[in-house]
Amino acid sequence: MRRHDRCQLAPYAMRVEESQGRRHPEPSHPYRNDYERDRDRIIHSRAFRRLENKTQVFTRRYSDHFRNRLTHTLEVAQISRTVAKALGLNSDLVESLALVHDVGHPPGGHSGESELNKLMHKHHDAFGHNLHGLRIVEFFEQKYAGFPGLNLTFEVREGIIKHSRDYVLAAHPELEEYRLDDRPPLEAQLIDVADEIAYNCADLDDGYEAKLLTLPVIRESLPIFDRLYRAMARKYPVAKEKLNFNEALKRLLDALVTDLIESTRLRLTEKGIDSVEKVRACRRRLVALGPRMARQNQKVKDFLYAHLYLNQNVNSERQRLTGCLRRLFAYYVKHPGSLPAFYFDQSQHQPVHRVVCDYIAGMTDHYLLDRHRKIFGEG
Repeated sequence: MRRHDRCQLAPYAMRVEESQGRRHPEPSHPYRNDYERDRDRIIHSRAFRRLENKTQVFTRRYSDHFRNRLTHTLEVAQISRTVAKALGLNSDLVESLALVHDVGHPPGGHSGESELNKLMHKHHDAFGHNLHGLRIVEFFEQKYAGFPGLNLTFEVREGIIKHSRDYVLAAHPELEEYRLDDRPPLEAQLIDVADEIAYNCADLDDGYEAKLLTLPVIRESLPIFDRLYRAMARKYPVAKEKLNFNEALKRLLDALVTDLIESTRLRLTEKGIDSVEKVRACRRRLVALGPRMARQNQKVKDFLYAHLYLNQNVNSERQRLTGCLRRLFAYYVKHPGSLPAFYFDQSQHQPVHRVVCDYIAGMTDHYLLDRHRKIFGEG
């Protein structure tokens, strides 16, 4: 790492020179450290590019103007870099983790993930986008002659699976190398909270833009937003409603991020955290909003579930995608010979349902509908 970057890192930050390294050793690069190289490998991966055509909340059929999984990922990266810089964390590692955190998502957003998991349960198996993300960077990305996958550093691979949840070794013996009894570094913990802040604020914006959320309902349901909007209406009395909405939403995002920085910094000080090993040894995660803002953030989340995610217009598109996913899964399990050559070869020495799951999880929304039309004549 460059000298000035190393000096600016806090003692609890993950230093690249202390990385557990790559599964397959490689010579160092003269201009980029290992976490920067991980970031670049992620950006150049096919899985990252496919995020552009994967649903966040609204499908492309609704409008081209709303967030997709890729633009959401970029917003998470922006928020994460801001917090990392303020806390003295390793921003190169944070950026890599933010950019890779959703590459394992299947088509259809969280509904697609839930549907795939249900289908896998019928085969006494499971699907989760974090674990699938690890499979992608370890195996499915085939870009190098010397090794399979992207050969990312241990900390990035660990963060892919552990940034948003913990695991029990008895249930996941295949993950033993990832220190399942320990918390991940702060850089990984940050991604989960930045992710939630990003999609809460973005979904308010997209829901309002789609006219599925009205300003009176938002203000009545979310007092924190109402206070911010009233302040903006006083400051800009002749501005259009949309512009004052933008100003209020921008300040809501800033309030959440500021609280995340200040509450986490206070928590680290109170617990005497001055090393990565102390971070790992903590019983609970350290990167979190303070109690008051956590309640406000939860109110936003609850409001979005009740008024946006369960909206009939949004649900109909999700149901369309998950219905196509369900039928394709059943078809390929029954007809593995119809799989592309790469996946058919995998089906000769892996359970067919697992191979079919991997194939479908890698599809974009568009490709899923296209395959459905070609097989069933509809989509």
